[in-house]
Amino acid sequence: MRSHRRGFTWLAVMALVLILGAVATAQEKQWWPFPVEDRDPPFDMEGKKIKNQYTPLPHAAKKWNICVSFPHMKDAYWTAVDYGVVAESKRLGVKMQLVEAGGYTNLPKQINQLEDCVSQGADAVVIGAISETGLNKLIEEIRAKGIPVIDVINGISSPKLSAKSLVSFGEMGAKAGEYLVKMHPKGAKPVKVAWFPGPPGAGWVVAGNKGFVEAVSKGAIDIVSTKYGDTGKEVQLKLVEDVLQAYPNIDYIVGTSPTTEAAAQALREAGKADKIKVLAYYFTPGVYQDIKRGAVLAAPTDSAVIQGRIAIDQAVRILEKKPYTKHTGPAIYVIDKSNINSFHYESSLAPPDFKSTFSVD
Repeated sequence: MRSHRRGFTWLAVMALVLILGAVATAQEKQWWPFPVEDRDPPFDMEGKKIKNQYTPLPHAAKKWNICVSFPHMKDAYWTAVDYGVVAESKRLGVKMQLVEAGGYTNLPKQINQLEDCVSQGADAVVIGAISETGLNKLIEEIRAKGIPVIDVINGISSPKLSAKSLVSFGEMGAKAGEYLVKMHPKGAKPVKVAWFPGPPGAGWVVAGNKGFVEAVSKGAIDIVSTKYGDTGKEVQLKLVEDVLQAYPNIDYIVGTSPTTEAAAQALREAGKADKIKVLAYYFTPGVYQDIKRGAVLAAPTDSAVIQGRIAIDQAVRILEKKPYTKHTGPAIYVIDKSNINSFHYESSLAPPDFKSTFSVD
């Protein structure tokens, strides 16, 4: 009898430990309230920014079927967004299917994938767009079926969108440019910069280029070369190598995350790692590691994980006819050696053990 009681007590204690552990885990994973900036009017990136705190729904009312479309899954930035949509889909209790088009040259594939999603019964669609304008006709057709469409990360010009979860990549570019201007203000000795904005035609690249160019024009900075290209590391490495050959005396390389990762490699091989400095205009695990070891100076973060989370929450709110913010995005800030050990890692980067995930059932 005593043995039975002791076993029962042990089981009760273990159950309590498991419950408390689950509660602690849930508390650790709570990502809200999160500082955001809402746009007024919505869909106007030049509109007024209203500081706010984003809080998602506690749970979905039913198991909605959400289709998510990304340009590709070739770099850790989109892995972070993937983590955001996966984690929030699981937390809310909805079904999520993710498709990726394989690169920024594959607009027809993204269109076909989205058409398939809709024909297979998607209740809502979340799109990281390859093109700012190339999906507008399709979005109009999807919306005509009563299906919400949320624009995440990249930017789409269609007025038919239901909501946007994104930041201004113009501001991301500007933040990188302003960082340079602080070091090289007007009147100082000019420095030469090679600039790698990303794939031509993508909405975020057009905006990022505009923001960066306008920002550096206020300092002693000359952009000696601008190279566009897909964000695959091999493409960026070739572009960086070409620029280093054509402009051996540049002072800075600034560009996408894969650009800076490629640049760190190319500069080491060329023996110029101590002569040419590198700056990213968005944030990934590679950039994180390179800032920690001094290979990259700094990068603004747009909290990519949170953008993915908010997009899923927006979709559920719209489907359930609950109040939602039509256009919002995380507040942007710059990460460098001064705050690399203290910033909120889980809002910008996927956990190190996270593997690309394409469905939540």
